[in-house]
Amino acid sequence: MTLGLEHYLVLSVVLFSIGLYGALARRSAVIILMSIEIMLNAANIALVAFSRYVVPGLLTGQVFTIFSIVVGAAEVTVGLAIIIAIYRRRETIDVTKINLMKW
Repeated sequence: MTLGLEHYLVLSVVLFSIGLYGALARRSAVIILMSIEIMLNAANIALVAFSRYVVPGLLTGQVFTIFSIVVGAAEVTVGLAIIIAIYRRRETIDVTKINLMKW
């Protein structure tokens, strides 16, 4: 049995759905950040799969995936710094208790 494009896209959809559920249903800021990273990795899998099966001679999907990983690493760095700053000030990372934008 060979793995085709459909298998990778199903894996990507499943991972994206898990990440979306985690981002919408959880209250911890760290878990929400991890869920966003799962969603980003699902998009990376789809990019590489499309690149491999649609245009096998070009490496465009892999190049976009490398850029996406770099942006994801920067996002995690900034996100964790913000979460640590909020925790030091409010002593909680529960997003329902953080109301920094309210008057």
